[in-house]
Amino acid sequence: MTLLAVERMKLFSTRSPWWCLFLALALPIGFTGLIAGYSDGISLRTTQFGYQFGLMVTLVLAALAITTEYRFGTIRATFQAVPNRTAVLLAKTAVVAVVALIIGELAAFGSWGISSALQPSSDLAITTADEWRQIAGVGPVFAFSAILAVGVGMLLRQTAGAVTVLLLWSLLVENLIALVPEIGPDAQRWMPFVMADHFLSGGGPMSLDMPLGPWGALAYFGAVTVGVWVVGLVVTHRRDA
Repeated sequence: MTLLAVERMKLFSTRSPWWCLFLALALPIGFTGLIAGYSDGISLRTTQFGYQFGLMVTLVLAALAITTEYRFGTIRATFQAVPNRTAVLLAKTAVVAVVALIIGELAAFGSWGISSALQPSSDLAITTADEWRQIAGVGPVFAFSAILAVGVGMLLRQTAGAVTVLLLWSLLVENLIALVPEIGPDAQRWMPFVMADHFLSGGGPMSLDMPLGPWGALAYFGAVTVGVWVVGLVVTHRRDA
């Protein structure tokens, strides 16, 4: 049995990932459905307005994938069975990232689909490369975010701490950084989740001031998430399980 198969079974062996999976799809699609149902018109970009709800739940799911093992001590048995910690953590991260990618795509196209059904008079056709990026790009953002969450989970090891850091950073800290005198607005443009949002919106109010284009923003976001994961891997190798 391969490590990928083992990690897949471990991920879905408890109820919490299933609940996270359900909420990560239901929240953005349901929220978009409410907007579409009570609006006179809706744009393609607006169909993805609720993606952050799904993103937050996906961060929780990814953090649980690693911190739950530390909580119940199963990570020790895993490392004893497979002494190559890098291979184990790569397999776990790959499974979580693929699940997050699928969640992101289902949430994005589900939100677009329900908007199209409720607003048949709105022009929601996906025809240009930018429009495809706004919809299909949600999946890669979710996948990189999952890698980030696993990295933070490896560093902190506790579910409460990892989830708190991830949610506070993405929802609060990156917005508050703009309030820092002089350097705040410039620093905010380089925040990872601001970059991720720029990749998806690619024409929002901050786009003219952003230092990178949409695809450069995704590359930057990916580099940050992988960097945090690598730091978590190094720390995991240096301390006891």
